[in-house]
Amino acid sequence: MSDAATYSVPFWINGEEYHAEKQYDVISPVTGKAIHRSGAASDADVKKAVEAADKAFKTWKKTLPKERRDVFLKAAEIFERRKEELGDYMMQETGAPRQWADFNLDVAKDFCLDIGGRIRTLEGTIPTTADPETGAMIVREPFGVILAIAPWNAPYILGIRSILFPIAAGNTAILKGSEACPRTMWGLCSVFHEAGLPAGVLNMLVHSPQDAPRITANLIAEPAVKKINFTGSTGVGRIIGRLAGENLKPVLLELGGKAPAIVWEDADLDNAAFQCALGAFLNSGQICMSTERILVHKNVRAEFEKRFVGAIDQIFGSAPDAPILINSAAVTKNKALIKDALAKGGELLYGNPDAVEKSDTRMKPVVINNANREMEIYQTESFGPSVALYEIETEEEALEIANDTEYGLTSAVFTEDLRRGLRFAKEIETGAVHINSMTVHDESALPHGGAKASGYGRFNTATGMAEWVRTKTITYKF
Repeated sequence: MSDAATYSVPFWINGEEYHAEKQYDVISPVTGKAIHRSGAASDADVKKAVEAADKAFKTWKKTLPKERRDVFLKAAEIFERRKEELGDYMMQETGAPRQWADFNLDVAKDFCLDIGGRIRTLEGTIPTTADPETGAMIVREPFGVILAIAPWNAPYILGIRSILFPIAAGNTAILKGSEACPRTMWGLCSVFHEAGLPAGVLNMLVHSPQDAPRITANLIAEPAVKKINFTGSTGVGRIIGRLAGENLKPVLLELGGKAPAIVWEDADLDNAAFQCALGAFLNSGQICMSTERILVHKNVRAEFEKRFVGAIDQIFGSAPDAPILINSAAVTKNKALIKDALAKGGELLYGNPDAVEKSDTRMKPVVINNANREMEIYQTESFGPSVALYEIETEEEALEIANDTEYGLTSAVFTEDLRRGLRFAKEIETGAVHINSMTVHDESALPHGGAKASGYGRFNTATGMAEWVRTKTITYKF
């Protein structure tokens, strides 16, 4: 183990760095070796984080909007100043390229500015009551302690939105970061402490992989924890939803996806090809919104295929090495899906799944042509650098395939006829439909969330802010 690997990532509890007794090695997908160690939360550590957040809530909920705003605006400046440092953490721990890390940090900064400007928008109402001698107020108040669970694949974007909306609304938060990138999550929280966030308002811990079920269950069961948000796989989301239900606690879930992109016969094929390539293979396809199914009209299929291959080469072909995935299991999963597809009538349009790469965490883009419903890739979220093409001929056929999945996070439609695009958009069962742009699209100005097994609730905008307050009715006699 190198000297760098002896560093241990601390938690943030009650405004201070906290070094846990238990530790584990953090393995880099870039090298396959331990790059540092991290604290691994114990049951006692959970109690300390919850107690700190609960104590801080009593004063934080009373702070003025401008006090919260000023912290967020200061944080935006710090994200910009520490961009290279914070990006390095993400690249080392997740294997992300510099462009993806920089994009994460740019969005994190934008979230700080956007939410800082939205804090004053939370307001109540004064309804007219049945009795003229009775007045009433409907006020909005924060829940209390929020448990935020964020993943590794876009850690600054998904981590910041999990905590910032709740904190802006007057709650305090415990960020349960991904065990794959603890230093990245530490860095995220360090920005807000540097910006002047009071002690206990934002706490952060991670656990070892083997302790995940127990620590997560304990956090959800803590009486002071009033609401949960989770971004991650649908499988784990079902567990989080069940645990929250058992404890009668509300939860916001943003889960997996199987995003379809419909390429109609009148589409701008250069744009469609470029957007589908980017949507399928950005961050090696490790995004819940990644394009997984491309449904191409029969009349333009051959031309689209040619331009799609060209777009992949243009965007990703010049890299000397294959992109890095989070671990070897992700590569194994994608290769198994491709092997199954080829055995069931699929053909390779692009890539070589048998190529020997520099490490078992690397894999170049692969495109399966002539995909059908018998293949495992038809229903399984690949969450990696593989995508399947399907031929369609009618709108009804396109909608049938697009909606034939348990998922419903996002989708795309490529057509020069806006009326057709909107007609598709009304019928596709997803939380978002992007006409003439890729399926990967998330920004602070737009509500974000899914349908069906892609979850429920919404992040971002005023809708996302309203997720973190509850109404209270107050009546009074004149």
